[in-house]
Amino acid sequence: MNILEIIAKKRDNKTLSKEEIDFFIEQYCNGNITDYQAAALIMAIYINGMNEEETTNLTMSMAHSGEMLDLSVFGKNVVDKHSTGGVGDKITLILMPIIASLGIPVAKMSGRGLGFTGGTIDKLESIPGYNTSVEIDEFIQNVKNIGISVIGQTMNLAPADKKIYALRDTIACTDSIPLIASSIMSKKIAAGANKIILDVTCGSGAFMQNKEDAVKLSETMNKIGKLSNRETICVITNMDEPLGYAVGNNIEVIEAIKALKGDMPEDVKEVILELGAYMIKLAGLGDNIEENKNKILEKIENKEAYQKLIQLVENQGGDISYIENTEKFPKAKFKIPVISDKDGFVESLNARKVGEISGALGAGRLRKEDKIDQSVGVMLCKKISDRVEVGETLAYVYANNEELGNKASKNLKETYKIANNVVPKPKMILDIVK
Repeated sequence: MNILEIIAKKRDNKTLSKEEIDFFIEQYCNGNITDYQAAALIMAIYINGMNEEETTNLTMSMAHSGEMLDLSVFGKNVVDKHSTGGVGDKITLILMPIIASLGIPVAKMSGRGLGFTGGTIDKLESIPGYNTSVEIDEFIQNVKNIGISVIGQTMNLAPADKKIYALRDTIACTDSIPLIASSIMSKKIAAGANKIILDVTCGSGAFMQNKEDAVKLSETMNKIGKLSNRETICVITNMDEPLGYAVGNNIEVIEAIKALKGDMPEDVKEVILELGAYMIKLAGLGDNIEENKNKILEKIENKEAYQKLIQLVENQGGDISYIENTEKFPKAKFKIPVISDKDGFVESLNARKVGEISGALGAGRLRKEDKIDQSVGVMLCKKISDRVEVGETLAYVYANNEELGNKASKNLKETYKIANNVVPKPKMILDIVK
């Protein structure tokens, strides 16, 4: 067996065996296959695709290319949640304490933001003292002690995926459904869950720009889940405008804290209830989705979910006084209003552009080594379907550089599209793929 034969086989649109895929992954990780040879194979996969069995074999081979986290100590049903990324996506910050307050163990590894999408770990690190770099033994013990731990990826999970992901980016092979699906699922499988809920975002602020592609990706990941004995449910959610009102780091944490106290934006609530209800179902604690949603609402109303957030932050070294009094979070020097010069209704608000505007202020990073400014970002006042009058504030820009802030304000104003006629509110849950 050699890499040239494998490349030629996929070039000719033939099916790769499990042994051939395993050989490629092992030898590429060991450095025995060059980047240009790997690039040729990835390009052949991009052009000719993969069948279900090939995609599953690629997923499992990448999952086993590094360490595998064993979460079986928490029982037979270990549920994990993953989002394909978006703008203003603070779902993990809100949903995980809710799930833990229901008695479902939460052992969550999250990532940092890159490009126009935010990262849960960057947001958590805006809480002074919160430690995201916890060793695995302590991580497991935290979950045993209080039912929840949320950390950054400290293990060497799916290193083959990291190499292939970086390569895909440089050879224009990012938007391949078998490659995207295997990338996401390999990390989830390596992270130890046997039940997986996937928030597949769709729209201007997501990787999948339309529902058809989001459904295809979801169906592929669902099939991988079945073939690898991981029950998987994909919830396709709308990301045509930012989720909630805050887009930044500490301002998203503040919005998440308010949500757990009962003040939750309607679009965020819709996503939280749907994802949470299916997580409860996967955990074996209730098959009735509407009843599960009521269980979630009850944990918010009685403040048990909020208390679980405080417990999480305190247990990982964070200063809970910031949770109890959000006024303590550092504020940006400049708060610049974006004023409407039109009457009408908000017709569109491109999520990706809002994410890029927030990132340019310093809330995001273009390279992994870029430093984040925790206090900057965008606070929306008006969203799709909202009535707007001349002189009203559409949004606020939080900036620590006045010139950058004024530029962001101008760009944000141009991102708002105002229509004369009434615009319906966007539907948040677009489909469920089981």
